[in-house]
Amino acid sequence: MTVAPSRPGGAAPVRPRAGRGRPRGAPRPPGRGWATPWLYLAPALVVLGGLLVYPVYQLGLISFLEYTQAQVSGGEPTSFQGLGNYAELFRDDQFWQVLLATVVFAAACVICTLAVGCALAVLLTRVRAVPRLALMLAALGAWATPAVTGSTVWLLLFDADFGPVNRILGLGDHSWTYGRYSAFLLVLLEVVWCSFPFVMVTVYAGIRAVPAEVLEAAALDGASQWRIWRSVLAPMLRPILVVVTIQSVIWDFKVFTQIYVMTNGGGIAGQNLVLNVYAYQKAFASSQYGLGSAIGVVMLLILLAVTLVYLRLLRRRGEEL
Repeated sequence: MTVAPSRPGGAAPVRPRAGRGRPRGAPRPPGRGWATPWLYLAPALVVLGGLLVYPVYQLGLISFLEYTQAQVSGGEPTSFQGLGNYAELFRDDQFWQVLLATVVFAAACVICTLAVGCALAVLLTRVRAVPRLALMLAALGAWATPAVTGSTVWLLLFDADFGPVNRILGLGDHSWTYGRYSAFLLVLLEVVWCSFPFVMVTVYAGIRAVPAEVLEAAALDGASQWRIWRSVLAPMLRPILVVVTIQSVIWDFKVFTQIYVMTNGGGIAGQNLVLNVYAYQKAFASSQYGLGSAIGVVMLLILLAVTLVYLRLLRRRGEEL
C-alpha cells in the first residue's frame, strides 16, 4: 500500500491495491460464462458433425441391415438383421487371418515410420542450412505425392522386367509382388516413404523448441546422441510423440490405396488383404454392403480402443498430454 503525502485538513488518500477483484455489485464482464468456449467451437463441431458423425451413424445402421444389391436396386425390401452380419463375420476364418495380418502390418509400419521420422528430425538439427532445406523439400515432396501416384512409381522401381532396383541388387526378374511377405515389405516401404515426413517435421519442430542449454549440458556430461535422445529429448517430446504415434496408428491401420494398387486388389488369392481392402471386396465386389459396413464398424472400434488404452497408460504414468 502506497501512502501519498498528507494534505492539510484531511487524511492522506490511499491508492487502491493492485490486483483487487471486481468491485462488489459491478456488472460481470461479458463472455466469461461456461458456454463461451463452446460458442467458439460450435462452427467446427457443426462441420465435424456433418462430415464424421452422420457417416458413422449410417455405417452403423447399415451394418445391422440386410443390404445387398437387391435392396439397393429396390427389388427386395430392407430387413433388420440385428447382429447377424457380425455373427457371419466372426464365423469367417478369413476375417481373423486378415485381422491378424492388418495388425502386424500396421504395427511394422508405425514402428518404421516413427524410427525414420525421428532419426531424420535429429539429423536436421545436426546439418547446415542448405542440406537441411534440401532434405525438407524432398520429404515434403514425398508427403505431397498422391498415394496412387506414389504406389505406381514404387511398382515401376521394383518391376521384375524394367525396374532399376532388381538390376542394382542383381536379382534378375524377381517379382516383389508374387510372394506374400515380399509384397507386404514393398508396400511397407512405400507407406513409410509417404508417412515419415509428417513425423520428421513435427518432431523437428519440437526439438527446436527445447532449450539449447539442456542439450549442451547433456553433451558436456559426455552423453552420446542416442543417450541424449532417450534420456532428454524423448521425455520432453512425449506429448508430440503421442500425437504422431496415434496419427500413424490410424493411418497405417486403414491403409487401402497402397495395398490395392501395388498388390492388384489384395495379392494372389487374397494373401495381402488388409481389413480396409477386405471390407471393399465384401461391400462392392460382392455387393454385401451390410457385411462391409460391419467390417468398418469393427475397424472403428479397434482404433478407438487402441487410442484410449494408449492414452490411459500414459496418464497412469503421470504424463502430461
